[in-house]
Amino acid sequence: MTVLGRMGMLGSSLATLASSAGLYAVRTAGMPAHELYGDEDFDAILRLPKKVITAEDDVPLVVRESGSPFAPLTVVFVHGYCLRMQSWHMQYRHIAERWGRDVRMVFFDQRGHGESGASGSKSCTIAQLGRDLGRVIDVTAPTGPVVVVGHSMGGMTAIALAAQRPELFESRVVGVGLLATTAAGLSKTGIGRNLDNPVIDAFRYAARTAPGFVQQARGMARAIVSPILRAASYGTVVSPRLVRLSDRMLDETPVLTIVNFLRTLELHDESAALPVLGTVPALVLSGDADMVIPYASSEDLAAALPDVELKRVRGAGHLVQLEFPEVVNRAVDRLIQRGFAHDVSTRRTAIV
Repeated sequence: MTVLGRMGMLGSSLATLASSAGLYAVRTAGMPAHELYGDEDFDAILRLPKKVITAEDDVPLVVRESGSPFAPLTVVFVHGYCLRMQSWHMQYRHIAERWGRDVRMVFFDQRGHGESGASGSKSCTIAQLGRDLGRVIDVTAPTGPVVVVGHSMGGMTAIALAAQRPELFESRVVGVGLLATTAAGLSKTGIGRNLDNPVIDAFRYAARTAPGFVQQARGMARAIVSPILRAASYGTVVSPRLVRLSDRMLDETPVLTIVNFLRTLELHDESAALPVLGTVPALVLSGDADMVIPYASSEDLAAALPDVELKRVRGAGHLVQLEFPEVVNRAVDRLIQRGFAHDVSTRRTAIV
């Protein structure tokens, strides 16, 4: 079938996907008139000092850092699919106030997202994202203990790093936060079920064979994927400004990034890295209304980690760190405290 023929299948399939958008509309239609975050500066992270780190394949990764370079611990935040570093705004604000000079924070845009450079479809893999994260840690935190906190695809990125560089977890990574994520692919659960249809296959085919056509049809591509992600973002009625923030991050994600990462999200499997993750304190946190990665996936992940806090956030959707920031912030605080304790214990053992 020709590309145009495959794309012609969209018309008969969008009605089904529109049901997800309808769910999103129902959830946001009843929002209160007052605004919880009316004065919130959701772009504050973008005013932090900017650094560009070059990945192994020359893709530029934009990094921003907050806190003292002499802080005794660094937390590296890794955002998810179709998001960017601003998705950690609530945690950035909280940690800066709560921990001051004791914790330095590192944020970066994953390849193809935010201000970072794009890459070809062959490099849009979880394995490559793991190597990117390793590169960011090497440059921004070459010494001292590190806690890595990843959301969704960012959590997969952290797990991939453990598979690739277990020595980091033996020496300097002292804690891992895995929010709304899984060690294996999504082909049979959550968003994977929604994306398992001939319409998405048509876009994958078009992306490989006629990328120029896909760029021209970017509105159509968003009509396929965006309603699913928007419907899954929140599980409760939330602030209109939060909704606008997440919508903006999704809308600013290039269409080829949306398409090129779908395959790796469905099929990746980093389960072999779980024994490495099991050597450090871990936080596994998820909302039980998450339609992208069901809470059961978090239960499975936590069951494989001996030193783990499993936190269920009732009523939360996929963007749990924005929807229930107080719950997430307290859990990250506990992870940081456990990371400090693990670092002290590790150094004592090394001396003995």
